[in-house]
Amino acid sequence: MSDWPKVRLHVVTGKGGTGKSTVASALALALATRGRNVLLCEVEGRQGIARMFDVDPLPYQERRLTTGLPDEDGGRGVVHALHIDAESALLEYLSMYYRLGRAGKALDRFGVIEFATTIAPGVRDVLLTGKVYEAVQRNSRNKSAIEYDAVVLDAPPTGRITQFLNVSNELAGLAKVGPIKAQSDTMMTLFRSPRTAVHLVTVLEEMPVQETADGIAELRTAKLPVGGVIVNQVRPRDLDADDLAAARAGTLDRDRIEADLAAGGITVSPALVDGLLAEAADHAERRALEDSQRELVAGLDVPSYELPRMAGGIDLGGLYELAGLLRAQGMA
Repeated sequence: MSDWPKVRLHVVTGKGGTGKSTVASALALALATRGRNVLLCEVEGRQGIARMFDVDPLPYQERRLTTGLPDEDGGRGVVHALHIDAESALLEYLSMYYRLGRAGKALDRFGVIEFATTIAPGVRDVLLTGKVYEAVQRNSRNKSAIEYDAVVLDAPPTGRITQFLNVSNELAGLAKVGPIKAQSDTMMTLFRSPRTAVHLVTVLEEMPVQETADGIAELRTAKLPVGGVIVNQVRPRDLDADDLAAARAGTLDRDRIEADLAAGGITVSPALVDGLLAEAADHAERRALEDSQRELVAGLDVPSYELPRMAGGIDLGGLYELAGLLRAQGMA
């Protein structure tokens, strides 16, 4: 049973380097069960989804990407992908709502599109969030479009996520009446509803955890729905507390280590054992830091999930493995 049964828009954010794109991709695979269509989209122009799934760069067009993680009976849903750029979103908006197909493209020649998407403050985020809203709330204007059971957004970093999602609220404050205010209010109704959840990805280090806490506080101040915290890249916990304490204190049994290495057929040398002891001490220090940061995450008062550090990097098989772990922990 998912912890988020009512959510249709999963926004995934995190400090740079925490693996938010990896988590967003794994979450999309986990959500795509039998008979369910999921859209995985990105808005930062990095083409991270294409690299993650080893496909050609994505256009501004929804593409079938892969199938989801199989359920208990082997049934799978479908994951689609979309790369959203502001210019294409504006042209689509002009075509859909004002029937300015060719005329809209003509505006590009006069620099109007560039002004709206790169120069005018905030307009770029309005266009990006507007397309995300359209993908979640499909209507008759977008004929023949796929209706998705869930949309996963690989969103901007934690430090910008509240401003990004709240931009339509700022626009509504400027436009007191009229269609712009009505559309902005409608978008904010979705973003602030139980159908949206903003999940935050972190690793067990001081700055990412602090940024996660700050991000949650900002989201709550803006009345945006906080989802879960995904603790990514967790180190293995093979050593018990006594061995960790001995590793930190430099009192591990050197003779026992040498005997175990020899029993495994490994040629033992003082340099090899010294290196292993140094690695063990470093691991124990990092584990102590992780445990202290894990306590802080537990105090954030939101559901949390943990994903392991994947040796050798992330490929499609690794994404499915992470998806299975998210589903097993109740995130999907």
